[in-house]
Amino acid sequence: MEALWVALAFTLGLLAHRLGLPPLVGYLGAGFLLHGLGFRETAFLAQAAEIGVLLLLFSVGLKLRLKDLLDPRVLGVGGAHLLAFALLASLLVGSLPLALALAFSSTVLVAKLLEDKKELTTYHGRLAIGILVLQDLVAVGLLGLYGAKEVSPWAGLLLLLPLLRAGVGWLLERSGHEELLVLFGLGLALLGGEGFRQVGLSPELGALLSGALLAGHAKGAEMGRALWSLKEAFLVAFFLEIGMRQGLQGVEFGLLLGLLLLSLLKAPLFLALFLLSGLRARTGFVAGLYLGNYSEFALIVGVALGKAGLLPLGLGTLALLVALSMALSAPLARASHTLYKRLEPFLLRLERPGRHPDQEPERLDRATALVVGMGRTGGAVYRVLEARGERPFGLDADPEKVERHRAKGRRVLYGDAEDPELWERLDLSGLKAVVLALPDLEAKLLAARWLKERGFSGVLAATSFHLEEDPALRAAGVNLVFHPFREAGERLAERVLEELAIMGEVSHGRS
Repeated sequence: MEALWVALAFTLGLLAHRLGLPPLVGYLGAGFLLHGLGFRETAFLAQAAEIGVLLLLFSVGLKLRLKDLLDPRVLGVGGAHLLAFALLASLLVGSLPLALALAFSSTVLVAKLLEDKKELTTYHGRLAIGILVLQDLVAVGLLGLYGAKEVSPWAGLLLLLPLLRAGVGWLLERSGHEELLVLFGLGLALLGGEGFRQVGLSPELGALLSGALLAGHAKGAEMGRALWSLKEAFLVAFFLEIGMRQGLQGVEFGLLLGLLLLSLLKAPLFLALFLLSGLRARTGFVAGLYLGNYSEFALIVGVALGKAGLLPLGLGTLALLVALSMALSAPLARASHTLYKRLEPFLLRLERPGRHPDQEPERLDRATALVVGMGRTGGAVYRVLEARGERPFGLDADPEKVERHRAKGRRVLYGDAEDPELWERLDLSGLKAVVLALPDLEAKLLAARWLKERGFSGVLAATSFHLEEDPALRAAGVNLVFHPFREAGERLAERVLEELAIMGEVSHGRS
């Protein structure tokens, strides 16, 4: 039976992916279809679904950074949006806890879209993730409030949890980089969940705080990446179970349509709040499109409310609502940069005057070479150009990376290569070369095309991680393509041959 479930989930997930939709839309569809065929959820499926939820919360805990949460734009915009949208939703559903849950945006969907486009560390990506974490904390609070049982007197011992950080970190450092790391993370998430359950508290809260013990640890991000696929696999069971539990029977289509239309207000509301906080129109527009959807946490909270007898609508209605909102949101988020380009003249008029926190440079201080993307490759290019007498200037969309380079005395500023405003306003006079050392192909193509539109005629170089990317890069105007992995191997082979030649000469001299 389980083999059939997995096969159907894979088939519909693949179909959704091919249509440009999140695969979880297909997983929910598979659950609805299985319910229609007479299948019902089992204890095995329920246990797998719970593990998926615990791993999701554990991953959120790993990302908890007090600095990001205390950002006034995360707290202000995230909090104001949560309250405003919850008030609007409560007019339709008549339940404040459910309305709050509907105000959440999808952590799974947004993180996946940002990761696919290599935008997790960009300014708008950090804002989106910070707001998602804030929403997730509220979600855990709701789960604790409506899903908890009678609290045991032993629960007070959980206040000592921070004392375990050093010991847990010590174990993490000795867990290696492969299966032991995954096993340690899985065990910690399950242990946290079960420990909190035993004292009458929400297991989801336990999983989140277990992850928070390692937030900021040097290997915390590596553990999060290692657990990503495992978490995604178990979450398939959660979406299947939701679909199979009730199916499409009893779906209130009038309410469904009303809430779906309401979801279309999420992105404009985020944009308005970001603009009021002093951010540029582009940052607010792109971040808002990413966050313009309903969350899987709405389903998780809905399950808890249902068990408490407080869910005012059918779980099937809620599941279909979440699936449809993600199906609408994902293509818009993927096209956010292109859409902004089309709407730019109108949106720029909405910006508040003065300097913005996400301001981008307009002058390059007589630079002769511009390096876009200051990661390992870009940083190395910058150092070599500077050592050879050129005047390089660096741009990167990761504010923390910018600060690290500036602390070393390098001329590096914040700049997003996918922002048309950057290339429209940037003074390119005196530039002899531009190096696009970016991980995302679309970002390199957009930057190359805009540079050519501006009439840049110098050397335009770009990294290429796959040979099939080369034709697209050259068509966009790139005249120097570099393959970091392949050419690094060729350079290593040359060094080996040089070393062998030297050893041969020494050996010959001795003889």
